[in-house]
Amino acid sequence: MKSLKSILTVLFLVFIVQVRANFILLPMDETTQKNHLKAYGITYWCLDKKYKASWLLNYRGGSFLLPDASDIRKECQIRGVSFEILSDAEANQILDEIASPSQNMETVVLEKAPKIAVYTPKGKQPWDDAVTMVLTYAEIPFTPIYDEEVLSDQLILYDWLHLHHEDFTGQYGKFYGAFRNMPWYIDQKKDAEALATKLGFTKVSEEKLAVSKKIRDFVIGGGFMFAMCSATDSFDIALAAEGVDICEPMFDGDQSESNYQSKIDYTKTFAFKDFILDRKPEHYEFSNIDLTEKRNMPMEKDYFTLMEFSAKWDVIPSMLCQNHTQLVKGFMGQTTAFDRNLIKSNVLILATNELNDEARYIHGQKGKGFFTFYGGHDPEDYQHHVGDAPTILDLHPNSPGFRLILNNVLFPAAKKKKQKT
Repeated sequence: MKSLKSILTVLFLVFIVQVRANFILLPMDETTQKNHLKAYGITYWCLDKKYKASWLLNYRGGSFLLPDASDIRKECQIRGVSFEILSDAEANQILDEIASPSQNMETVVLEKAPKIAVYTPKGKQPWDDAVTMVLTYAEIPFTPIYDEEVLSDQLILYDWLHLHHEDFTGQYGKFYGAFRNMPWYIDQKKDAEALATKLGFTKVSEEKLAVSKKIRDFVIGGGFMFAMCSATDSFDIALAAEGVDICEPMFDGDQSESNYQSKIDYTKTFAFKDFILDRKPEHYEFSNIDLTEKRNMPMEKDYFTLMEFSAKWDVIPSMLCQNHTQLVKGFMGQTTAFDRNLIKSNVLILATNELNDEARYIHGQKGKGFFTFYGGHDPEDYQHHVGDAPTILDLHPNSPGFRLILNNVLFPAAKKKKQKT
């Protein structure tokens, strides 16, 4: 009898081992996930702890598959992230479904937690920039850096770089027309000039060009760069205007070059071509790349649509467009949307507003690295103004617009494989 009881106990334990959960699924569909943004943080945390992770492209909104571990469950519970427990058989069934040629899905293995840097001026608060805000909210660690770190070649320490809403042309964001008498504008101009002098430059525009070239080299060497709002077009303009003075006297103390438009070299840019610079110093615009003033669209109708790609063939754009909806609320910035006619042919358009024939989200490759430009300032603050109250992400834990940022954060974690052609 005792022997029979022992046998039954062993059989029961074997059964328990066979049916126990082996995986955790972080569903990313619209109805199941309580906090999409923090789910990215959980996935990053797992990679940082050396756990394996997979990104299930187009499966329930781009879900994440993680190993089943008590500390991962606990972390999900602490951060308020919805998760499901899967047996080995259930996980294999999902992976088989994804692998089917009839399904527009793909499994992407995530290998490591990318080291993240945010190019941002000293003293900026997290809510001054959507990326620092969502990284902080998702509990994804990052290192703030600025001109001194970039020019001393510290970018080699990082895999992924975000450009804060910077003006790389040396025109101080072209805030001159509206804010030139404001104490904060005067102080920022003085600080920028002092930093340029400290770093050995006679003009801020020259110093910002040197920074732009270092960032360019970071990408060409294999880095991942993400930029929003004015950091997108002003970066390209700075590269194209190398060796040409496009700044008026109130910005750099001397006259701009005559006929400088004809000296712009579009071959040096990442994304844009054939643009016309805005010569008016009091005008809050850099060039005709941006369509902010031409849009004429009421807020309630301002949406953009994510493009649909083949997950098995176009893995990179599919990763960058993962979401629980294809229709995303629009939002404005100094640079809101890009004129599609001024985008180079080798740059992918990831999201558009067809009513305005504008691109909102674009991606490309430069050398061994990649860049993504995202128009607008804050996905949950439609028309952000200087001095506006900060966005509270606890009120927007499922924001599709912020998800696009976090897609880019995890992009460098993907296992490298030869792209299908």
